[in-house]
This record gives sequence, C-alpha cells and structure tokens, in this order.
Amino acid sequence: MDILRSFKNNIGKVRGNQLKKFFDSPGSLNLMYIPALFMFSVFVYYPLAQGVKFSFTNWNGYSPDYSLVGLENYRYMFTDTRSYKVILNTLIYGLGSTLFQNALGLAYAMLLNTNLKGRVIVRTIVYFPVIVAPLIMGYVFYFIFQYDGGALNDILLVLGKEPIDWLGNGPRAVWLITLVNTFQYMGVSMLIYLAGLQAIPKEYLEAAEIDGASGFYKFLHITLPLLMPAITVSIVLNIIEGLKLFDVIISLTNGGPGYASHSLSTMMSDLFFAGQNAGFAAALGNLMFAIISFFGITSLSFLRRREIDL
Repeated sequence: MDILRSFKNNIGKVRGNQLKKFFDSPGSLNLMYIPALFMFSVFVYYPLAQGVKFSFTNWNGYSPDYSLVGLENYRYMFTDTRSYKVILNTLIYGLGSTLFQNALGLAYAMLLNTNLKGRVIVRTIVYFPVIVAPLIMGYVFYFIFQYDGGALNDILLVLGKEPIDWLGNGPRAVWLITLVNTFQYMGVSMLIYLAGLQAIPKEYLEAAEIDGASGFYKFLHITLPLLMPAITVSIVLNIIEGLKLFDVIISLTNGGPGYASHSLSTMMSDLFFAGQNAGFAAALGNLMFAIISFFGITSLSFLRRREIDL
C-alpha cells in the first residue's frame, strides 16, 4: 500500500509540473485565447461585418435576393429629417442620462458614506430598480404617465387641474424617458462611487480638516481627484448604456408620437421589422456603433488622464 501511495504521489507531482510548464509557456497562453477569439468572431466580428455589408444593399431583411446600392442608404440617412431627430434623441438619452445618473449617484454615495442611520435600507431602495427589467420599468411608468387613468393625471384631477398628455409631446417624452432611465440606473453609479469613497484613505481628509479646510474644499481638492477612477468607470458605462437605450422607449412611447422619441436602436428595429428596410437599418446601426465608439473612447481617454493613483 505504501508503494502504491508513493507511486500515486509521484504521478501527481509529474502531472502538476507538466501543467505548470504548459501554463507558463507563452505558446500555451496563445492557445488559451482561441475559445475567446472564436466566440468574439461568431458573435461580434461576423455580425459587424455583415452589418457593414448589408448597409450597402437594398435588402428587406427576409428575402434571399438583394442588390448593391452603394452609398444610397448613407446619403438618405444624412438627408432625411427624421434621422437628425433620432440622432439628437440618442445623444439626449446618452449624455442626459449620464449627467443625471452620476450627479444623483454621487450625491447618494456621499450621503451613505456617513454614519447615517438606516443607510443599508436607503442603499437597497436606491439600487432596487436596477434589478427590474427595463421593459417592465417602462410599463410601470407608462401607467403613471398615460393620459387616461394615469396616476399623475388622477392626482391633477383631484387637485382640480386639467390632465396633461405627458407622452403626447415629443420633446417632453424624450426627457421623461431620460429621467426614467436615470431613476432605474442611478443605483449603479451610487455603488461605484460608494466603493471609490471608501477606498480613499481617511488620513488625507483628517489632515485637511486639521489644517482648517472646509467641507467643500475637501470635496473639491481631495475627494474629487481621488475619486476619478470611479468617475471614469461610471461615466463610460453610463454613456454606452444610454446611447443604446431601447427597452424603456419601447414600453413608454414605442418611439412616438410619430418618430419624436425614437433612438437609433428603436429606429433600427422599426425599420427592420415593420419597414422591411434592413439596408437602411444596417446603416443606422453602423452610425450608432460609430457614435458609441467616439463618445466611449473620447470620454475614457479624457478621464483617464485626470486619474490620480492613491
């Protein structure tokens, strides 16, 4: 039995050494990339290439037959007045949500970073909307904003006021969608900032307080610079998610009235499935990819240069 146990131990050591040599060798690491590259190729690179190809065609999304139309879809995209409205809406959803989410998220994080009683309950309440599906969240607010029987209009009627068609006005609907998206996801920014605040050494703040620095001075010259890594993460995530906003728009307005509250993503869906204009939808998709890449990379580069190592 001792001989058998010794043999097994030696075999285990040999296998362990072989595995260690395998993972330590550069060639083995290259092999480990293959599954990830395969998945990226199938689900990212290939669809992206197909989207670029179909943007130069008149494909309707269903027929196996289509023909090349060159830059016609892109020419129409930059001459169609609807496209400019949809692009503006997309920027409002992306940049507006980013502004509100980060402002409110930072405010909640600063509040919860104190000795506030019940801060666990507050943190749970603020974060709770994040776990609700965006489509469901949109329908919840639809029953609040709808003209007939909506909660807001019922309150106005009780107060003797006339009901308001909250979602019937395009610009107002766009900002309401932005606020709903902000309400749902400000909890993510709150947690990111709370983690960043708790990582700041208390000695810095205590030293500034001993020197007589005010609360605003400490926030502006100590907390904010040391919070830049968290700000970078939160802003970049918010910009990307806001620029591709889809579910809340569908459930609240479905892009209406008319095309007044469409984003690029909802407009693409409408053109592909209802309009059977997959070529133009693909061109809009490429534009959305370019916009998200530009704002994502630009904001990441800009904010990274302002980060300070602890």
